[in-house]
Amino acid sequence: MASTQSTNPERIRFAPRGSRYFDLIVAYFCVVVVLSNIVAAKPLQIGSAEIALGWIQVSPLILDGGAILFPIAYVLGDVLSEVYGFKAAKRATFAAFGASVLAVVTFWLVQKAPGAFFYENQAAYEAVLGPVAQIVLASVVAYVTGQLLNAKVLVAMKNRTAEKGLVGRLMASTLAGQMIDTFIFCAIASTAIGITTVGQFVNYFVVGVILKVSVEFLLLPVTVRVIAFLKKNEEGYWA
Repeated sequence: MASTQSTNPERIRFAPRGSRYFDLIVAYFCVVVVLSNIVAAKPLQIGSAEIALGWIQVSPLILDGGAILFPIAYVLGDVLSEVYGFKAAKRATFAAFGASVLAVVTFWLVQKAPGAFFYENQAAYEAVLGPVAQIVLASVVAYVTGQLLNAKVLVAMKNRTAEKGLVGRLMASTLAGQMIDTFIFCAIASTAIGITTVGQFVNYFVVGVILKVSVEFLLLPVTVRVIAFLKKNEEGYWA
């Protein structure tokens, strides 16, 4: 294996999907996506004073609870694309899609099922989890589009540079994926989380993209180390 690495370092390499760590990464990927969809029902605010530049609301900054965790989905998506390839990343994307749909159906069935005679929180349940269906619809459309674009850009860049330029393709693919993901999500889910004006929409979109890309940038050293570990230890990568 070592001789293969040294004699042909420019060959495009991907580990097989049946190798040691793939299923574990996909499992965490699905959990991150499902949890992000649930907590996205709560809008978050940074700052208190309302400041506007024309029709763009600058402050307070508005985002949703999913922004706290969802960037990790793109980190894991980058890992999957870089180490296992586009088909593997697509498989993980649709696995998380299925998990999200299952969560929505479960929430809806529980909401419609008659509560026990002593249960007094039906209104709270509906208020918290009721918007999740619209949010998941937005998330599924946005996330599938964004994740597939993220994987496509990363793998296309890797096909041109092989093992070189990892940091550049990680950031470029994330920026492309996050922009389309955030825009589609905002367009569909904005009313579910209380966004009603163009200024709030622009605020939500711009802040969301900046925050998510910034989180990936801050996590870049961890992402690079995880990728390096998998490339070194995953079965078949250097074969």
